[in-house]
Amino acid sequence: MTTGVTIGQAAAFVGVTVKTVRHYHKLGLVEEPERDSSGYRRYGSTELSRLVQARTLAAAGVPLAGIGPLLDADAARFAAAIADVARQLTERIEELVERRDTLHRLADGDRALLPDRAVALLRRMSDLGFPAAEVAATRDGWVLAKALVPEGFDDYLTDVDHALHDARFVALVKRGAEAAAWEPDDPRVDRLATDMAEHLLANPAHLRIVTGLRARTETATRYELIAHHGEERGSAAARALALVEAKLRAAGVRLPGPCAR
Repeated sequence: MTTGVTIGQAAAFVGVTVKTVRHYHKLGLVEEPERDSSGYRRYGSTELSRLVQARTLAAAGVPLAGIGPLLDADAARFAAAIADVARQLTERIEELVERRDTLHRLADGDRALLPDRAVALLRRMSDLGFPAAEVAATRDGWVLAKALVPEGFDDYLTDVDHALHDARFVALVKRGAEAAAWEPDDPRVDRLATDMAEHLLANPAHLRIVTGLRARTETATRYELIAHHGEERGSAAARALALVEAKLRAAGVRLPGPCAR
C-alpha cells in the first residue's frame, strides 16, 4: 500500500515550488525520503513537518544557511533563536512603518518639511483669514527657520501659537500682508510699522517671535534669510519690516545688524 505524497503534492501542501523542495534537499534542510516500489519518493508526516518549518523560517527572513542549525537545535536554543528572529522582524516592521509614514508625509508637502505642530498652525492661520500668499510665505520662512535654527524652533512655535490667540496681533499681521499691495511711499506703511513695533514692545511674549529664534542664529546672514525670506526689495512690505526693525533697535532690542539689500 502506498503511503505518503509525491514531491509535487508535498510542495503544494507546504506552499512552495518543487524546485524549492529540491533546493531544501540540496542544502540538507530536509532529508530526501526513500523511493517506493514505483520509483517515487514519498513524503510522510516527518518530511512534511520539516518542510513546513523550513518554509516558515525562510518566510520570516531567516537565512537558509541558518535554518538547518535552528531545526536541529534543542528546545531552549530553538526558542531563543525564534525570539531573536521575532525581535529582528519587529525592528523591520518599525522601519517599514516609518518609511510608510514618510511617504504619507510626502503626499502633503507641508508635512514633509515641517512638524505636525507647524502644519496645524499654518492651517489655523488659514482659518483665521490670513491670505493664502501670507500663509505660503510663512510656511517657507518656517522651513528655513527649522533648517537654520532647529534647536529653537519648537519654542518659536509655542510663541506663535500663543500670539495667534491675540486678536490685536492677528489684525496687525493681516495688515502687514495687505501691505504687499501698497506702494512703498504709502503713508500707511509708517503707521503699520509704528503700531507693530509698539505692540511687540508692549508684549514681550510676542516680541520673542522676532527675537527668540533669531537671537540664536550665529550670523546676521542667517537672520536675514529668516526675517526677509520672500521679500521683494523696495516693496512696501520690505519697507515696513525695515521700519519695525529700526524702531525695535532704537528701543534697545538686540537684532543682528541689517545687511545691504
